[in-house]
Amino acid sequence: MLVRDAMSTVVLTIGPSHTLRQAARLMAARRVGAAVVLDPDTCGLGILTERDILNSLGAGQNPDHETANAHTTTDVVFAAPGWTLDDAARAMTHGGFRHLIVLDEREPVGVVSVRDIIRCWTPAPERTGAAALPV
Repeated sequence: MLVRDAMSTVVLTIGPSHTLRQAARLMAARRVGAAVVLDPDTCGLGILTERDILNSLGAGQNPDHETANAHTTTDVVFAAPGWTLDDAARAMTHGGFRHLIVLDEREPVGVVSVRDIIRCWTPAPERTGAAALPV
């Protein structure tokens, strides 16, 4: 299976001046764990994840004053739609992160997460009454 088959095509794009609270609200509303940060001044793409926001809050920083720019990862590993899920999982494991921005001809077309990969690798359980989990 390929990244294009697993990725979310809901790409939340924010600017570097968005506050962490604004970013968190947008991420929650779209039910995504990461936002692509597009900085038109540098023509660069970065990523802001729920973990970045959590780390800031844990450090006692004010989410209404902290901006995405200060917490964005700019040294990003990008995936291509044609990568296999093994390729994506290997890149995530090697880099220690849970999201990859998917680029097609230098444009973000999706985000693939560890959750997306697991969903594809794990067959959906058959529904028989109450949801059964393996013991």
